[in-house]
Amino acid sequence: MDGKTLARIAAIAFVAVAITATVLELTQEPEPLSDAVSAPAPTWASDVDLVRRELRRCQRLGEAATRDRDCLAAWSENRQRFLGIEAERP
Repeated sequence: MDGKTLARIAAIAFVAVAITATVLELTQEPEPLSDAVSAPAPTWASDVDLVRRELRRCQRLGEAATRDRDCLAAWSENRQRFLGIEAERP
């Protein structure tokens, strides 16, 4: 058997395995959600929601948001959270 034939057989086997795995994954029923009580939201969750709401407002403002003091503060807070910088709190 030459190398070309062996490569074709390997490619066909790979495609067959990929198709089989796809069919198996698509035919599985999703696991039901557990009845366990979810963990309470962290105390900072309300702060995150406020920042998200402000970021949405700034998004709607468009270019005018670059001159809005509240948008600049929201972007700063979002950047600090993203980069993992702890803000100094009084």
